[in-house]
Amino acid sequence: MTQQSYTSKSIQVLEGLDAVRMRPGMYIGTTGQRGLHHLLWEIVDNAIDEAASGFCDEIIITLHKDGSASVWDNGRGLPVDPHPTLGIPGLQVIFTHLHAGGKFGHQNYEYSGGLHGVGASVVNALSKWMVVDSYRDWEHWQMRFETVYNKKEDKIHSGVPATPLTKVGNTRKRGSYVRFLPDEDVFDDISFNPEIVSRRLRELAYLNKGTKIIFVDEKSGEPSEEFLYDGGIVDYVKVLNEDKSALNDIPIYLAGSKDGVVCEVAIQYTDAYAESVYSYVNSIPTPQGGSHETGFRSAVTKSLNEYARRSGHLKEKDNNLAGEDYREGMTAVLTVKVKNPQFEGQTKGRLGNTEVRPVIENIVLETLGAYLENLNNTDTANNIVLKAIKASKVREAARKARDVERAKNDLEAAPLVGKLSSATGRNPKENELFIVEGDSAGGSAKQGRDRRFQAILPLRGKPLNVEKKRIDQVLGNEEFRSIITALGTNIDESFSLDGLKYDKVIILSDADQDGAHIRAILLTFFYRYMRELIANGHVYIGMPPLYLVKYGDKAIYAYNDKELEQIIPKDRKYTIQRYKGLGEMNPEQLWDTTMNPATRKLMRVELTDAAQEDRIISVLMGDKVEPRRDYISKHADFYRPDNFVIPS
Repeated sequence: MTQQSYTSKSIQVLEGLDAVRMRPGMYIGTTGQRGLHHLLWEIVDNAIDEAASGFCDEIIITLHKDGSASVWDNGRGLPVDPHPTLGIPGLQVIFTHLHAGGKFGHQNYEYSGGLHGVGASVVNALSKWMVVDSYRDWEHWQMRFETVYNKKEDKIHSGVPATPLTKVGNTRKRGSYVRFLPDEDVFDDISFNPEIVSRRLRELAYLNKGTKIIFVDEKSGEPSEEFLYDGGIVDYVKVLNEDKSALNDIPIYLAGSKDGVVCEVAIQYTDAYAESVYSYVNSIPTPQGGSHETGFRSAVTKSLNEYARRSGHLKEKDNNLAGEDYREGMTAVLTVKVKNPQFEGQTKGRLGNTEVRPVIENIVLETLGAYLENLNNTDTANNIVLKAIKASKVREAARKARDVERAKNDLEAAPLVGKLSSATGRNPKENELFIVEGDSAGGSAKQGRDRRFQAILPLRGKPLNVEKKRIDQVLGNEEFRSIITALGTNIDESFSLDGLKYDKVIILSDADQDGAHIRAILLTFFYRYMRELIANGHVYIGMPPLYLVKYGDKAIYAYNDKELEQIIPKDRKYTIQRYKGLGEMNPEQLWDTTMNPATRKLMRVELTDAAQEDRIISVLMGDKVEPRRDYISKHADFYRPDNFVIPS
C-alpha cells in the first residue's frame, strides 16, 4: 500500500459483534475443539454463577441431535425490562453488546467467573443461531438471534436479533434457557465431545457442593448423568487418588474467609512422588496457578516446618525443609472466591491479583495450624513430616549427584558424545529436536534432516517409567540424562525455559506397541518433571505414515486406515507397503513424510484438564493393574490398533 492510498477510507469499522467473528481467537483462544467447548463453558459458567450466589440449585446441560447445545438453570431468569440508556431489553443487551453484563458490580453477583462481560455475546457472535428463554416473575419470554448475510452490503453480520423479545405466556417456572448452534464456518469441527463435557460438569459439581448438575447427550442416546456431591472438594480429592495408596485416608479439609476472599482446600497425601495441586477461582480452573497457589504453598511450608520443630522432628541445628519436600505426594484442590479476579486473558489461565496471596496465606496458616495442633490428627501430621524428611534426604542426594555429574562431564557435554547430532543453527526459536527410537531410525533421521535447524537424539534403550520413581532414580537413567542435557532446561524445581535450546521437541517413535509405550514414557517424564515445556506448547508427536501405496508412477502415503481406503485406486493395479518402523524408510522418505515442515504432520501435546490428565497418567503408568485393565478395556478398539485414543 502506498502512502497516498492509505486514507481514512482504509480504516475498517466493525459494528456490533462482527469484530468477534473476524478475530475469534482474541476471545476464545482457538477455533479448534478447545475454542468450541469454550463457548459451552461461557454459558455454563453463567449458570454456575447463579448457583454460587445462592439463586439456583439445578443446572441441565444438553447436547442435541442437531449439533446444538443448551444450558438450563432454575435461577432468577434474565432481565427483560428496557435498559435505561440503550432502550432495549436487558436480555438483548447481554447477548448483543460486548462488555455488558451484571457482574461488574457486586449487587447481583458477589463472586463470578465471567467478569469480562463478553461471554454470552461472544457465544452469540460465533453461533449460527441462538434462542434464549427467560422465566421470570411468572412470565415466559423468548428471543432468537441469527448470523445473517446482507446481500446489499456483501457482509455477514453476527448474532443479530431475528425476532423481537416476545412474551410466550405465563409460567410457574423460573430460570434461564440458552440454546445455540456453533457456526460451522468459524470452527474446524462443531461436534462437542461428550466425554470432555461430562468431565467438566462433574468437576463443577465437586466445586459447588449441593448443586445438582444433569448432563443429557441426545446424540448418543446414553442415559443422562447426574452429578451431586455433598462432600464437595473432599470427595473430589478422594476420586483423584482412588488409583493411589493414600497416606491419610480422610483428606485434610481447610476453609476460611478474610477481606472478602473465601478459601477452601482439601489435601491428601499418597505414596506418589509427584505433587498435584489443582486450583480454581470462582469455579474457573487456573492451570497456570497464580497468587492464590503461591500463598497456599507458602503457608503449607511454614505451618509444617513449625510443627516439625514443635514435635521434635527438626532439631534446633537442622535447617527447615523445603516446600517441595512437603509437597511430595500431595494431592490438593484449592478453590477460592474473589470479588474482582484478574485473569490472564479471557481464557482465564492464571490469577494475577497480588493482594490475594497474603490473604490465602493467612487463612491456610491459621486453619492448617489448628489442624496440626489437634491431638486427633497427630498420626497424620507425623506421617506427613516423616515423608518430607525422607524426601529432603533424597533431594539432597540427587543434588549432590547432579553437581558431581556436571563437574565430571564438563558442563554436561560428555553424556551426549556420539548421541546427539546437533543443528548448525544457533537460534533456539527456529531449532527442532527429534527424539527417535533406536539407532536404525536415528540413522535415517540424521541423513534425511535439514541440519541447519534439526537435531536428532536417538534413544538406545527404553527409558525408565518415572511415574513411581524418585528424582535420584530419574537422574540415574542415562536416556533421561541425555534428554535433560540436550534441552538445557534442567528438571523439576530447577526447570527453566530460559535455557531451552529447541522451540519444538518432537517425539518420533514407531507406529507399534513398543513405539506407543516409549511415547507414553516420554510424555510421562515431560509431564512430571518438565510440565512447563508442555504447557508452553513445545512438545510435539511426529506422525509418520502407516502405508505407502504405489500405482503407475505415483507414490501416495496414508497415515491411517481411513486415508488408505480413500487413496486405493479402484480401477488399476497397486502395491501397498505397511511401515512397521521408521527404520524401514529411507532418508528421503522420512524427510518427505515426517520431517519436512511443509509436508509433515505434527500433533502438539496440550494440557486441557490437569486433574484428568494426572489421573490418566496414574492409571496407565502406575503400578496398579486393575484400574489400567479397566481403562484399556473401555477406551481401546482392539480391532483397529490405530484407533486407540487417550481422551484429553
